[in-house]
Amino acid sequence: MEDNEAYKRAQDRVEAKLAFYKHLATYVAVNILLIIINLLATPETIWFIWPLLGWGIAIVIQAIRVFVFPTESSLKARMIEKEIEKQSKTEE
Repeated sequence: MEDNEAYKRAQDRVEAKLAFYKHLATYVAVNILLIIINLLATPETIWFIWPLLGWGIAIVIQAIRVFVFPTESSLKARMIEKEIEKQSKTEE
């Protein structure tokens, strides 16, 4: 039972990291395209910085959520484990 839960938590973490890397790759590719379009079409007005910054904030938030703070599922799993421990102690 414990092995399945550990595997599920690890799987959730890997999926979150892969989703972040896909998001980051899309961010880089799209923003390179926006920079090229901006500099070719309207070089006198630099507007590409706004989507770069806006989307960049979302990337940073996602990175913090994935790499710094525990995911909701792992937090939930730890809380469940603590509750099970409490219940088993009170039943004894």
